[in-house]
Amino acid sequence: MRSKIDHTIFYLLALFIIAVIAFSILIPNIFWSVSNFQSMASQIPVLGILTLAMALPMLTGGINLSIIASMNACSLIIAYFITQYTGISWLFLSILLSFCCALLIGLLNGTLISIIRVSPILATLGTMTLINGTNILVTNGSTIANFPESVLSISASTFLWIPTPIIIFLLLAGIIWFFLEKTSMGKAIYFIGNNEKATYYSGINTKKVLILVYVISSVLCVFAALLMMSKLNSAKASYGDSYLLISILAAVLGGINPDGGKGKLIGIMLALVLLQVIESGLNMLGISSYITMILWGSLLLLFIFLQKNRLFLLKD
Repeated sequence: MRSKIDHTIFYLLALFIIAVIAFSILIPNIFWSVSNFQSMASQIPVLGILTLAMALPMLTGGINLSIIASMNACSLIIAYFITQYTGISWLFLSILLSFCCALLIGLLNGTLISIIRVSPILATLGTMTLINGTNILVTNGSTIANFPESVLSISASTFLWIPTPIIIFLLLAGIIWFFLEKTSMGKAIYFIGNNEKATYYSGINTKKVLILVYVISSVLCVFAALLMMSKLNSAKASYGDSYLLISILAAVLGGINPDGGKGKLIGIMLALVLLQVIESGLNMLGISSYITMILWGSLLLLFIFLQKNRLFLLKD
């Protein structure tokens, strides 16, 4: 496994160097501008948190297709209260309610997958459809905007010249790293991804672990919702749809095995930076966003193929 992780990091670093050199030659003044780095720094945290929310279920051999819908549901809850009522107490109450909403979504996903034994892709697809429908029904598809300064300051503030959203993302990433690497529950997640039945017979409560994984995945969406709201000064049921594919892509590029059991946080972090550099560079070159989506889909299929092919070669 260590050799595989090293290969993944090596490939990511190689692609990163190639991308930086290419954009440095094609658009040196724009690519190395302060505004470009500020733009990338403002976009990585939301995608990064959603990728963490996607990577945890993937480590168990599952997936969570409801992360975007969950993020929008949490943002709409917060947006409703802070635009209807003033005061910091209402902000805290709205955030608490959004955490409760995320907890219920995570429990629903975890129960469907671990106890009722529904396929993760079908369970979370159903949950995603249910939440999306509820979000649109409640808001009539409209946008809630004009948030108080207490929310907008999250994306605008810095600490030691480092943007606050980046700090929040790094803190969450550090907590997830500690959880996966230093706790027995984190080790159990890898065991389940490798062989759930053997993990169960070894005495680990696999149902409890799976429910916890999907709860954590949903709770992470609350933080993504806050950062998204602060950045856009609005909330809507359809925000962030493109993040679903990119979060899966970042997890796979970072070394997460779609079948579970393999993957490290360092690979995910490198993949996020690489994807953001490529996306920013293509945008500055005027490349259509549809072509960028085609590139993301092609990269996802390519890396899944390479990963499967490498596993096949290792077995031989």
